[in-house]
Parts: sequence; C-alpha cells; structure tokens
Amino acid sequence: MGTHSRIGIQLADDSVLSVYCHWNGYPAFNGVKLQQHFNTREKVAELIDGGDISDLYTNVGWDNETLPESGPLYYTSRGEEYRAPRHDNNMTEYLTQDAEEYAYVFTKGEWVCYNMNQFDDSKLPEIVAIPSPVAA
Repeated sequence: MGTHSRIGIQLADDSVLSVYCHWNGYPAFNGVKLQQHFNTREKVAELIDGGDISDLYTNVGWDNETLPESGPLYYTSRGEEYRAPRHDNNMTEYLTQDAEEYAYVFTKGEWVCYNMNQFDDSKLPEIVAIPSPVAA
C-alpha cells in the first residue's frame, strides 16, 4: 500500500496543474526529493508534463530492473495510456478534490506540503514541514 500524494505547480492565474503520485508521498521522502531534484519552475513543469507517477524518484523499473538513472517512474513507461495533469482553478479546489494523503504545490519558488489526513470540511488542510534534505 502506498502513501498517495498529489504534486502541483501554481500557475500565474493562481490555478494549479498537478499529477498523482502513488508511492512514498510522505514529506520525509517525496517532500525531500522534490526539494532536491525538482527545485525550479522549469524542473517542476517538466515533472508534471510527464503525467501521473508511480514513484517520484527511483532507479528501479517496472520489472524490478535497475535503471541507468534515478528519476520519476511514470505510468507511461509501463505502456499505460498517458494520464494528463489535472487543472484546478485555485488552491481551494486543488486541496478539496481528492483523497491523497499529502498534497504538494510549488509556489513562489518553493515547495509547500499539506497534510490531507487532517482535512476538515470547515477549513483547508494544515501545512506541514518538509524535512531539510541531508547532504549526500
């Protein structure tokens, strides 16, 4: 069972373009990997353009083979149909559409993480800290 997350980028009109990620959605993994490897608008846009993701950052392929590089494992790399990014009109819509456990959004040059497990219909989910990446 995975820790599901949604990874998005806030656009100039305050709408959000995002993709689903099945594995390792918790801040200590996906949050850290987003900060380490997807830390510019260009890198985030490229990540999201690939569509829905099984694993954000891995070097293990669909047949348990070792891949030459670590990176996102898109569903399309398994031969599945492209799952286009979802567009939400604003942050409220982004944070109230699905039941993933964490939602990430790249906004104003940084990642923000929301704990969707604490969602309450009367208020938006709480922001949670993303641990600082440990130097390799």
